[in-house]
Amino acid sequence: MSSTRIRRRLAVLLALVVALLGVGAVAPTADGGDLAPAAAAAAAPGGPGKGEGARKDGYRATKSLTRVLTNADGSTFAFPTYDVTVTADKTRNLRGRQRIRISWRGAQPSGGRASNPYGENGLSQEYPVVILQCRGVDDAGAPASRRLSPETCWTGSVAQRSQVSRSDGEALWRHDLHAADADRERLSGVEPFPSAEECATADIAGYSTRLTPFVARGGTRHLACDGTHMPPEAAVGAAFPPAELAAFTEPDGTGSVQFEVRSDVENESLGCNHQVACSVVVIPIVGLSCDRPSTPQTNGDQACRRGGRFAPGSSNFAGEGIDQAVGPALWWSASNWRHRFSIPITFGLPPDTCDIRDPRPPTGFYGSELLAQAALQWSPAYCLAKDRFKFQLNQMSDEAGWNLMESGGGAAAAVSSEHERRGPDPVGYAPTAITGFSIAYAIDEPDNGGEYTRLRLNARLLAKLLTQSYLGSDLGRGHPGIEGNPLAIMNDPEFQKLNPGLATTTQEAGATLLSLSNGSDVVEQLTAYLAEDPDARAFVSGKPDPWGMRVNPEYRGIELPRAEWPLLDTYVPKTENTCRQENPAVYFTQLAAPVTTLRKISGALLDAHPNVQTRCEFDQSTQQYKLGRVDRQSFGSRFMLGLTSLGDAARYGLRSASLQTKPGRYVAPNDASLAAAIRLARQKGRMQPFVLDQGDVRRSGAAYPGTMVVYTAARLRGMPEDDAAKVAQFIRVATTEGQRPGSGNGELPDGYLPIRRTGVTAALFESAQEVAAAVAAQRTPAGGAGPAAGDGPGGGTSGGGAGPVGGVDLPTGEVPVDEVPEAQPPASGGADAPAVAVPEMPATQAVASRLGSGVLPALLLVGLVALLVASGLRFFVRVPR
Repeated sequence: MSSTRIRRRLAVLLALVVALLGVGAVAPTADGGDLAPAAAAAAAPGGPGKGEGARKDGYRATKSLTRVLTNADGSTFAFPTYDVTVTADKTRNLRGRQRIRISWRGAQPSGGRASNPYGENGLSQEYPVVILQCRGVDDAGAPASRRLSPETCWTGSVAQRSQVSRSDGEALWRHDLHAADADRERLSGVEPFPSAEECATADIAGYSTRLTPFVARGGTRHLACDGTHMPPEAAVGAAFPPAELAAFTEPDGTGSVQFEVRSDVENESLGCNHQVACSVVVIPIVGLSCDRPSTPQTNGDQACRRGGRFAPGSSNFAGEGIDQAVGPALWWSASNWRHRFSIPITFGLPPDTCDIRDPRPPTGFYGSELLAQAALQWSPAYCLAKDRFKFQLNQMSDEAGWNLMESGGGAAAAVSSEHERRGPDPVGYAPTAITGFSIAYAIDEPDNGGEYTRLRLNARLLAKLLTQSYLGSDLGRGHPGIEGNPLAIMNDPEFQKLNPGLATTTQEAGATLLSLSNGSDVVEQLTAYLAEDPDARAFVSGKPDPWGMRVNPEYRGIELPRAEWPLLDTYVPKTENTCRQENPAVYFTQLAAPVTTLRKISGALLDAHPNVQTRCEFDQSTQQYKLGRVDRQSFGSRFMLGLTSLGDAARYGLRSASLQTKPGRYVAPNDASLAAAIRLARQKGRMQPFVLDQGDVRRSGAAYPGTMVVYTAARLRGMPEDDAAKVAQFIRVATTEGQRPGSGNGELPDGYLPIRRTGVTAALFESAQEVAAAVAAQRTPAGGAGPAAGDGPGGGTSGGGAGPVGGVDLPTGEVPVDEVPEAQPPASGGADAPAVAVPEMPATQAVASRLGSGVLPALLLVGLVALLVASGLRFFVRVPR
């Protein structure tokens, strides 16, 4: 065969291989659609800039932003270009009210900082970064219903989207260099323009109006010409505070905020959910570009060219007027809108997915709210799979869940400690999740310096809060025995020493830790932390702290630890206040005002809305005074502390305080500190809980005191066969594929340390498999639930190999084996940052094996290519003689 013919055949074969590889490279989108939102946006003009699309989750893009002024002779003048980079840490499988961190660098520094950047409060700033949630994506080829526009972006007020009856000097949008001809008219934005009967002040002779209506998901168009023509969620005093904001850029061109996304559960008109494409739009304001001015210049020409009244980094707490050409109110104008970064986001399945898609009755597990965020992601992986049952977590106190399980009212209980057995049947505790509690906080630095990120607390400070030993206000000064105590924690010298530089203005919310009103293993673990600390224990026993502060006498000597924190104080202040005279009540109980769930505490922190019940007002309808909840705290002066779960803290972007272990050592919750705590845990006996001794935590110095294990507790005898099989399946699935970190269905969310087959969590994994086998068999294993054999964590062998564990056949390839890192830097905020470490998360996956959709096609393709090459060799290689 000639060399020419060989080369030709090789070329044909190579072309075939390339074609096959090209076909194999086309992957389906995460949601099964034609084009994933991120890909659609990356291809669109005005969408993400260079560098977007390479990350599995999150977002990063850079754009060059320039302001241009047109001179009278038609020439142009360009201001210096800003190369702005915007990043977001999460974009996939979001949940309602989840916060994502959006950061930027290279932007024009802001001036005239507002005391509150949210909603219309943030309009009086210059060169801010406007951040909005919008329906749709930047894809010119998408249907109109999926396309992003200013009309699909949410704002809570008219002033943020429409300019009504403006003079020539205020109608700057009519001089926008990039505006369409229709937008230069006196009346614009809506065609046909509304009549005077519909919008009374929109068309006044001699004045200009630009309406930017909001189009709801159902197609209803709200004209936004006044408050009555806005969607219902934009009402004054709405259920949720504004999420959209005009964020401040520091003098070095950087900035960062936590932006709260809303699903259709919170905002039905916006309508974002797992089926509706949405985006977070970030618009760095660099100023309007202006068209050719008139001769002589009009007031509008001059106003369009202004560059700001406030110096970079300055404040505008008084709300003085600004140069609108560099303000946020015209974010929708062509000059500003073209500078947008559109960040495609997707939402996870709604909480009621299983109720809608699976008609089978659920199998109820009852108990710990610590499992709530994991259960939210795990549930669809059960109800959407035909070979699994319909799992449902019913949140209640650990003790109530335990009682239901023991009595046969529930298949299993989710608990975090050993509970007293009352029935005859033995119970096994299967470690299912490693998480814990958080002392979460919302605190602002003085002079509007931003959110405080490095809070430190010790056990004695927490004891002061729980024992109601702060006075709250002058109403508490008459309390016998503690008259000289500080009004609140921000006035406490001990707190000030640990957290220097914070504002000392007293707020009643600073006199309490928002906590639970019912019993909980969380409260027991918190109070165990107090009991093990010598200073906290001495304070509760009656010894004053070094500054002379004393415990509330009603709590002196209270037994610690305990699962339920009581309200013992009975002090009713004497006052001349008419409202209080007509509504006598225990003042310190009104300060504490505990709630029934950790979720309510998280929501209160998210809104900076203390549950303090001391607001006194006159009700005109009843002509009587009444007491109620205080108002939300103002941005810039927030101070609130609350007990919540690490799962909630991670989802809602709440900050967690670092807690003292050794003197001078403060530990924040993250993977490393949770792993250090698990390393100290000891199992009391086979299939029994792992006990974390707070004395060991103090000596360790590296372990997080709030670490807790959530167990699936179930009877080992007497369960119905069907329930036993389901509980065993849940334990096996939850401790294998359910431990894969991620935001998708069946994966483990942030705020949890994965249970691995090897490493520090190996004993927990092995114990879980043993319990699963025992639950399925419904008989006490040989040897019963006696003491464990070893003295390492769990007392048993550490596991290893890939074979069955505890007699359980594990799903092949589904058992995480990675070792937990010994040290891991916190997600943000420096050495003591209180955020749980955030792993990179994959997109939502359908409940099915990845083998068929990814690996198997690739292997088939490789095999086909190899077969073609082998076959070709018969023709291309001459057999030697």
